[in-house]
Amino acid sequence: MIGYVMVPGIGGSDDAHWQTRWERRWGDEIAVRVEPSSWSQPDLGDWVAAIDRAAADLEPRVDDIVLIAHSLGCWAVAEWLRPSAGRPPRGVLLVAPPDPTGDAFPAAEAPSFTRLDVRSLPCPSVVVASTNDPYCDLGTAEGLARGWGSEFVVVGDLGHLNSASGLGDWPQGREALHRAFADD
Repeated sequence: MIGYVMVPGIGGSDDAHWQTRWERRWGDEIAVRVEPSSWSQPDLGDWVAAIDRAAADLEPRVDDIVLIAHSLGCWAVAEWLRPSAGRPPRGVLLVAPPDPTGDAFPAAEAPSFTRLDVRSLPCPSVVVASTNDPYCDLGTAEGLARGWGSEFVVVGDLGHLNSASGLGDWPQGREALHRAFADD
């Protein structure tokens, strides 16, 4: 059985966000959300530690773990994977990673996320991007996918792929997840 670690972006994911909907669908037994203490003023070390706690909590209940990250959470997952000496997860789904060098990046709120290196991830990964994401242009998103060694999926003009995008349960995202990691 696959378990899922949900890693939202800055501020977390509200009730209308596809991450929250997926998490509710799977239930507490196989889906956990990270709980950093710095949701609004993200600290990279705090977020990485929160991923570590969530994965450790879930691991005894499942056979494999897939991390599902949105926005700033993508960078936290990439950093969490860097020092990992244990068994890598089955994979990671990285949705709408923001460009830390872009004008829209919340550098004042998240300064520890501004100077990160893009390195190949130690497990299968998929980057999902929109053609009109205000936090990352398509070319930059494709470059991040290439640097992380990820499959790259473009889903059209859907903004930042968040609640404001009106995705609901976002079947297109679940399809990408299923194709890559054979979830339920």
